[in-house]
Amino acid sequence: MRDSTNHVPAVSGPKNPPWRLEMSNAQTPVEPSTGKLIIAWGLVGVPLAYGVYETLTRVAALFG
Repeated sequence: MRDSTNHVPAVSGPKNPPWRLEMSNAQTPVEPSTGKLIIAWGLVGVPLAYGVYETLTRVAALFG
């Protein structure tokens, strides 16, 4: 089945599938989670910074 521009559609089905009817609800604004973001970066960033510091001090001891 071809459309007016002579292209074959990739997927055939209803013009408005059920998931398309609910798209307006999918983009509702949410509250920013700044507190959770700070806690998450703290949990990841502190050990990461410590590991980088330890690595750099050991490398400096090897070459210094």
